[in-house]
Order: sequence, then C-alpha cells, then structure tokens
Amino acid sequence: MNAEAIRKYATLMQELDLTGLEVNENGAAIRLERNMKGSVQETKTVKDEPAAEEDGEVITSPMVGVFYTSPEENAEPYVSVGTKVKKGDTLCLIEAMKLLNEITAERDGVIAEVMQKNASVVGFGSPLFRIREA
Repeated sequence: MNAEAIRKYATLMQELDLTGLEVNENGAAIRLERNMKGSVQETKTVKDEPAAEEDGEVITSPMVGVFYTSPEENAEPYVSVGTKVKKGDTLCLIEAMKLLNEITAERDGVIAEVMQKNASVVGFGSPLFRIREA
C-alpha cells in the first residue's frame, strides 16, 4: 500500500470522525488509529497468511465499524463460546457512523470462537465468529 492510499484513508477517518480503521488490500492489511488530538498514525502492517483449517464457518463483518459483544457496557454478551444460536439470533452490534447495526446468525449452530475483542474496530470482511453445526 502506498503513501497516497494511506493519506486517503487518514482523510476519510477524519471526515467520518473514526478513531480506527483497518484496510485489507492486495494481500496486505493496515490498521490506522487516530489519537484524541486528531492525528493519524499507522499502527501495524501485516501480510495475509493462509488461515489454518478450523472446524466451522467464519462469520465476517459486513461493514467497517466498532464491534460490540453486548447491547450496553457491562451487560452480558449476546453470545459466547458454546452458545447455541438459531438463524436470526443477534450475535453482536457494529457501530458505523453512529448507527448500531445488529449482526445476526445466518444459520443454526454453536459458537465455536469469538474472533474479535469487545469495542475493537473491524473492517469489511473481518472475521467475527466461527460457528459450527449444533
């Protein structure tokens, strides 16, 4: 990823008042974070590596935003490892542009893995959960 692309994403972060942004492009991932004073810094750049085969299907983020495991601070998470879910059950929330978007299960199953930490910034296609057959 070149410097011009990084500047473009930094400008976008400021326009949308985002504190973090992760972009996966051409096999490379970059995460930008903005401090409280408004400056943007690159925090890491990693090369994508093939993921090891795991049991179950990965549920990915449909948008860029902040990942929340529960409806409010200090509340019980919607799901955790071992939770049985049915199609349509709420798994998490993703806040994008000050709107909370419910992410729901697309099929019945059991949560095998929660792949993000609460209040972390996720990008489009970031893995959120691994769900396996019940």
